[in-house]
This record gives sequence, structure tokens and C-alpha cells, in this order.
Amino acid sequence: MPYRPGFVVGCALIVFARTHAQAARPATVATSTVAAVHAERLTFERDVMPILTAAGCNQGACHGKSRGQNGFQLSLLGFDADFDYTAIVQEGRGRRVFPAAPDQSLLLQKATARTAHGGGERLQLGSDRYAVLHRWIAAGMPRRTSDDPVLVGIAVSPPERPLAAGEALQLSVVERYSDGSTRDVTALGAYQSSDPAIAAIDDRGRIVAGKLPGETSLMVRYMGNIATWNVVIPRPERLPAERYAALPRHNLIDELVYHKLAQVAVLPSPSAADHTFLRRAYLDVIGRLPSADEARAFLDDQALDKRARLVDALLERPEYADHWANKWADLLRPNPYRVGIKATLNFDAWIREAFRRNQPYDQFVFDLLTARGSTWRNGATVLFRDKRTPEELTTITSQLFLGVRLDCARCHHHPFEVWGQDDFYGMAAYFARIGFKGTGISAPISGGEEMIYASPKGAVKHPLSGVPVEPRPLAGQAEVAATEDPREALARWIIADENPYFARVAVNRLWAEVMGRGIVEPVDDLRATNPPTNAALLDALVTEFRRVRYDNKALLRWILTSHVYELASLPNETNVADTQNYSRHYRTRLRGEALLDAVSDITGQRESFDATPPGTRAVELWTHRSKSLFLDAFGRPDPNQDPPCERTGETTMVQALHLMNSPKLQSKLTEKDSLPETLAASDKTPAEIVEQLYLCVYSRYPTADESNRAAALYADEKSSRTETTQDLLWAMLNTPEFLYKD
Repeated sequence: MPYRPGFVVGCALIVFARTHAQAARPATVATSTVAAVHAERLTFERDVMPILTAAGCNQGACHGKSRGQNGFQLSLLGFDADFDYTAIVQEGRGRRVFPAAPDQSLLLQKATARTAHGGGERLQLGSDRYAVLHRWIAAGMPRRTSDDPVLVGIAVSPPERPLAAGEALQLSVVERYSDGSTRDVTALGAYQSSDPAIAAIDDRGRIVAGKLPGETSLMVRYMGNIATWNVVIPRPERLPAERYAALPRHNLIDELVYHKLAQVAVLPSPSAADHTFLRRAYLDVIGRLPSADEARAFLDDQALDKRARLVDALLERPEYADHWANKWADLLRPNPYRVGIKATLNFDAWIREAFRRNQPYDQFVFDLLTARGSTWRNGATVLFRDKRTPEELTTITSQLFLGVRLDCARCHHHPFEVWGQDDFYGMAAYFARIGFKGTGISAPISGGEEMIYASPKGAVKHPLSGVPVEPRPLAGQAEVAATEDPREALARWIIADENPYFARVAVNRLWAEVMGRGIVEPVDDLRATNPPTNAALLDALVTEFRRVRYDNKALLRWILTSHVYELASLPNETNVADTQNYSRHYRTRLRGEALLDAVSDITGQRESFDATPPGTRAVELWTHRSKSLFLDAFGRPDPNQDPPCERTGETTMVQALHLMNSPKLQSKLTEKDSLPETLAASDKTPAEIVEQLYLCVYSRYPTADESNRAAALYADEKSSRTETTQDLLWAMLNTPEFLYKD
């Protein structure tokens, strides 16, 4: 039956006449409360929706989930006022709101738990929130009119400032309207701390600083508007400025990191030893360990500029391309059983060739997003063979190249950002005219060739209105010419210097790869509620990246030649709790491919993989489906996982057991031409053998105590020279010093 206000009110009067006096008493109390609390005219958008959001009624765990709860559905976090008004006022045969007897409305009965409610009590009878809802129902459920002012934003006060350990502070949130009016909505805001151990915040906006020094960001959300309040809790022992002025400075990176450290009263660790820097630089730039001869040459070099010269030399090594292409393969390379083996191999080759040529990053992205032609001849087109819908392409494009996780906005307004469905489908419209010709997907045996081209027609329709959506970027303009492939307009907007997202996510990802964590974490989740730990540093990296015209090697060199990059990982008394300001180097476990290649290089025994030429290194593999228990144990992506794939750097029991018990590792140690056999058969003394092993595994000379202890093992008559060397190398390969990049 269609909704008829007169019919509902008439029924309400009949029911109200039958209601005895006791049932009506709470309404009288509530009405008097409302008069004191909220005298102005109430509207659904301005007054009711904020209360439903603050009470949690439209959260994903309650009525805001995709199918609602017990037949009652609201839009998630109130992003659709029309939908919510219809659900409350017009659905449920008018029982949810009862203007003749407001306190008998199901909306109030259930929210106060006077009627059985799975969500429990969300409002207290007689509270200000209850009074506002009661008065709104009694007034006939009015909505905002076209003449009413529009909410334009929120402001949070007081201004950001450091807090002492244990200090409490009350935030105030004010909503601002288009007519200049304001209203305090502190009690209706939603609050969240990115690290409650540093600073917690309750549902009324009261901050309580923790006992540990550090920093965190507090999010304030109110009716789709988001603000942040950043908290810094410095160490109580302040440090004189002279301590920071005396620190080495190689470039602007050092200056910006030291400035941040001074704010939290933290001093950086000293410079790392030569052998630590050597091993770190090799692994970061080319993904492999230095040989014993390379390590010896660097350690014996007395030149003051040897670290900078090492960085320059490594950036020109051919291994650079495979190491960095392997990282991007995690983000782009699809499952060959879905798109075809030849197509996947071709895509992998395209990525590696781009890094061999040191193709500027902006050109790399432009060529990828506008690719057309055969999936057997132009590897970049395989992206569109794998991601076949505008929605899929929008998700991966926004995450990888803009640092915006837009997928939430596909169905509803993003809960932690400003993006909504209009933004998502405006982006998706740029991919609406991709055409396919040839063999489509027939997993798991897809193998045919497919042509990707720009079709003259195609549209993306908005899921709510069904109306075709015009292409629109997330910010600025990206006009599409009448005869142009819309992807080209999108790609030009993405790579433009004026784009606020493109360079930021690129430099943040590169910084994280070599520094152990991003300035923003996760690296591809740049949003107002996830601010950078050092905004000035991120801006400086962006400026430099644009200055060198998106040259990855040039930016990498700038980072690697900073003093901050060469800091030791061992903390001092001031920075032991620092995990985000780069006062020391953050140790990370080696990637599975780098670790397996290191074992092969050290032992002198190459690994063999299916469908690859002899001598192929793990970092050169073109698919994660190549069989390798070692790589599976050490965290390579699941071959069935859709890109972009994320790796985990944690250690596991499986990894420890594999290194201790792997038959393949044992065979690498015991082969006739392996390193232990070669060293044992040589005329080297035990001390010289130990030195060679330390240079191969740790890229350093052993200390006197280490040399003496290890050499003494050769005096055991129960073990041969070969067995002792094998056991010693096996033990060294199982140590954290080998498994971690320090």
C-alpha cells in the first residue's frame, strides 16, 4: 500500500484513543525535555541522521549492512538521506514513526529497549537525543527544504598541541553551514584513534594521552565530514638544540627527519658499520648479497666517499631491473591460469624491460593505462585482459597510482574519506569504452590471444539511478575529446604534476621499500584520516621526484645517500620506542626470492625451476606458480590471489623448520662442488675458512672471538674438515643476522 500521511495519522488517532494514560506519560516528560534542549525547527537531515549515526544504528554491524537487520535497512553511516527517510517514515506500514503518539513509535521503542531489540539500548529514555527524535516525530517528520542552509564542513578545536603523558584534553566539534551559522555537535561525532596506546579518545571526544612517547592521529567523523587531530607525546626529558645541530647532514632528508625527532625529543642512532651498510645497500638496490671478494674490497677501502660510490655502482648493475620489477610484479602480474601462460609471461617481460630502460615512472603508468593491441605482443594489455570491468580497473588504478582505496565507495560513501559512489563511477566511466576481440577468459585453461582496443561506444551506469555517468576524476578536470580513448584523458590527469596523489603514493612506496616502513602506512592508503608521520619529508620527496622527472633511480639515490639511510638499527636510550620517525634503521626480513638466491649464491648451487632456463634466479621468475617450498615458506604471494598482492614480513615456525630440515638445503651444502666442499679441500687454514664464510654470509670479517671459537671446531677429531665446514655454514644460515636486512 503506498504511503498516505493522512491515512497514517488517522490510524494513529484511533490507536492513540485506545492507549491508556500510563502508556502516554513518557511522551509528556520527553516533550518538556525537548523544549529546553532544541527549540528551533527540526529536520531529518540536520537533526535526526546525526543521532542515528552517533547511536550506531547505521553501522555495518547493524542496520547499515547490505541487507539491513530484521527487515530494516539504513544507508551505511547515513550517506543516503532519501533512502533512510523512506525506510523510517514510509516503510514498515508506518509503524516505525507514530506522530500522534511519538513515544509509541518503533524507532523509539526499540532504541530505548522497551521493545525487544537485537542491538540493545541505543538511547536513554528522557535523554537529549531521545527528546530530539520525539519532537521530530511529533512535528510530522519534517525534512530539509531547499531554503535551508547546507552543511559545508566541521571544525575541531582546540588547535593541535603536544600532550604530556597521562594528560587529558576535551575536543570540541562544530558544524558549519552555508549561511555562516554553526552548531556544537561534539556529542554526536564519531571518534577513533589510530593508536590507542599512544592516545585514546572516547565517544564524547575526550583524549587521554598514554604513558609512552610517540604520536598518533585522531579521527573525527560527522555526517560524511572528516577531520583529524594529530597528537604528539614527546619524551619528558627535553634535549638541547645543540645535540641536533651537531648531527651529520648529507641532504634535505636528514634536515627534515632531525626536525621531527627534535619535536619528540629523540636522538638518532649512530651510523651503521661499513659491513652493515654494504649488505643493506646491496639488498635494497639489487636484491642480492655481495660476494666475498666484493665485501672484502669495500671493507678494505679507506676512501671517505666509498658509500656514495657504492650506491652509484649498484644503481648501474643489471640486477637492479629484476629486483625492482619483481616488486611491481606483485602489484600487477595476474594468475596465468586465468589470463593464459603466454600473456602472463609477456606482461612480466614488459615490466622487466621498463626497469631495464629505467623508464620514467609517469611514462610507465601512462603506457600501462592506455595499452592497446595484442596480449601476445604488448604485455601491458594483459592488465585489461585480467581486470575486465570498469569497476575492477577503477579499484586497482586508484589504489596503485593514486593511493586511494576507492573500493568502499563502489557501494556506499567511504566511511573514512570524502569519496562516494559518484566519485567511484565517475572514475570507472573512463574505462567504459575498452573493447575486446579474440579469445576471452576461460579459466583455468585460458590461453588464446586477445586484442584490446578503444571502442566507439560504452557507458557505466550509476547503480542507484541507472543513468550513464560522465567521466570525472577525483580532483580537477580530465576532459575527454570526442574521438579520444577516455583512458588517455584519465592517464594524463593521473600523471600530471598538479595531481595531488600520483607522486605521493609513488615516493611513499619507494621509501617504504628501503626504509622499512612508509611515511604513510599502509603505503597505498593516503587519506585525511591516515596522515603521514612526517608531512614535510613526504612533500620534499614529491618535489624531488618531480624535479628529476619521475626517475626512480635518481630518487632512490637521493634517499640512499642521506645520513638517515645509513643509521644503525640498534636503539639508544631515547629512540627505543620509535617505530615511525626513522631515528634508526628498521630491520626487515629478506624477501623470499632474495633469501633463496642468497643461499644459492653462498653455497654455489643453483636452484632449478619449472618452465625456466637453467641458471634462472628466483628473482627472475615470471610466475608465482613455479614450484618452490622455500618461496612458499618465506611469504611469496598466493598464486590464486588477485593483484595487487601484499606480502607479510613476519617470521613463522614453518620458516624456521624449513631452514633446519630442508632436504634441498642439505643437498646444497653437501654437493661435491659446494662451498663447504671447496673450502674443505683447499689449503686454507681453519681461520681463513671461517673468514671466508663470514664474508659470504654476513658480508663482514669475524671478530677475534668468533674466529677463535669457530676455528676451534676443526680440532674435533670426530668430525671431518668437510663436515665441520658444512655444519658451520648451516648454523650461520639459520641465524637472524643472515635472515634479516639490518
